[in-house]
This record gives sequence, C-alpha cells and structure tokens, in this order.
Amino acid sequence: MKKRNAWSALPGSTPAEKLQVLGVEKNIQTDIRRLEEISRRYGVTIYLFFEEDLARNHPLETVLLEYKSVPVFERPFISVPDFLRFTKENDPSFEQTLQEFPLMVKIVSCGTILREHDGTVVPVVTGLMPFLDEMDVDAPLPEPGVDYS
Repeated sequence: MKKRNAWSALPGSTPAEKLQVLGVEKNIQTDIRRLEEISRRYGVTIYLFFEEDLARNHPLETVLLEYKSVPVFERPFISVPDFLRFTKENDPSFEQTLQEFPLMVKIVSCGTILREHDGTVVPVVTGLMPFLDEMDVDAPLPEPGVDYS
C-alpha cells in the first residue's frame, strides 16, 4: 500500500511523466542502484534485458508470455531486484564494486502493463544492460589523485 501511495503522490498524470520526475526516461542511462530504489519505493517493475533486439523490437507482454516457463536465471532478461540479489549472493564484493564502477543501464521504454494475478495496472521500465565488450574489465583500478584524461 505504501508503494502505491508513493507512486500516486508523484507529480504527473502518466507513468512516463511520473518516471521522468524520478529521472527515468527513454534513452538515458541510469545507475542500477537508482533503479533498485525506484522499484522498491514506488512499486515500479523494472526489467533488465541482455539482448538489444528483444528489448527494443518485441512487446514486453509477448516476451513475458514467451519466457514464462523458462527459469528466471535462464531468461534473456531479469528484474532489477532478482539481478542484484543474485549478484550479491554470488559475489559479496559486488556492492563495493558498484560504488567504484557504477553499472549504468540504458532505458529502452517506460510504460504500464497489466499485472496478471490481479489485473491492476503497474508501471514498468525496460532497460538494456551494457554489453560486456563495451566494458573495459581489464583496465586498472583508478588511483586516488591521478588524472586519467
């Protein structure tokens, strides 16, 4: 109930307007920790996609239905809370890593979807995870006080 009240209290008449108030809009990059906070505080369902074509060119309802019987960790997408819970359980240093190297998610869409179990309309955001080839995992850790420009 608190989440619904928090969502309702946001300025804006559409989900996109309310999400924009929270700093989430199509084509921007947002820290995954901010997305987790929005999910937790406002009851927004946020999916992270690993495949760009699926995220951009397939209706979310269709994707959810298609992968309904596939185990959560075998799908080409995952909810923000599930992703963070899994990574933190498997790598206790992940939270510290996020502080040093924020994981930025590109927002693909903001909208609503009907929740299956009770038919209520729920705000939904889809984001695209960065591709591993875009991340320089071999780069040395930045040293305090050193200018890398």
